[in-house]
Amino acid sequence: MTEDQIPPSESTEDEGPRESLFEAPPLAEQERMVEAILFASAEPVSIADLNARMPHGCDGAAAVENLRKRYEGRGVNVVRVAEAWAIRTAPDLGYLMQKETVETRKLSRAAIETLAIIAYHQPVTRAEIEEIRGVSVSRGTIDLLLELEWIRFGRRRMTPGRPVTFVVTPSFLDHFGLETPRDLPGLKDLRAAGLLDSRPPPGRQGDEEEGDGDEDQADMFEDDA
Repeated sequence: MTEDQIPPSESTEDEGPRESLFEAPPLAEQERMVEAILFASAEPVSIADLNARMPHGCDGAAAVENLRKRYEGRGVNVVRVAEAWAIRTAPDLGYLMQKETVETRKLSRAAIETLAIIAYHQPVTRAEIEEIRGVSVSRGTIDLLLELEWIRFGRRRMTPGRPVTFVVTPSFLDHFGLETPRDLPGLKDLRAAGLLDSRPPPGRQGDEEEGDGDEDQADMFEDDA
């Protein structure tokens, strides 16, 4: 019988044990790999991406959890951002980086209110945003938040017209140091940070983009505070 005539059952039986030759590296070595990937990545990395980059048989979830514990109390921490992981400066040392931060522009009040509504009510349609704010939302405000990659399009509503919805992104959570939208601050925290005024500024009545909406916004945050 020639080599080409070997029955398939015999050839596959010989190939089976080869899988045992690919043993996963020790967990300590897997931690080093995860550390290198997270350190070099500008964006948070998911467990699936870690497993895809590491050798066959590695357990990215176990490695990143061990690494997270190892970095507790250090100058940088391994933190979870939505469904991904990243290396970030310890929160109490953030003041050391302030001189390196350049603020190019501030969000308008309309953009802050729109972003807050999306964060607290996602998924939310443009019509629902306008109903909560009490004024129309300009296209430029939505485009700005999309450009910043703080919001993205969600699923369309199964209602007449199938309007598109908006949700916040992992970039939004990462920028504000949040793990999930449930970690968003309450009304008092936002006012203390200067993101909300206790009363509307004078002259808002004639501003189409900045119409009266403080009462609706207050009600919106009270339930989540």
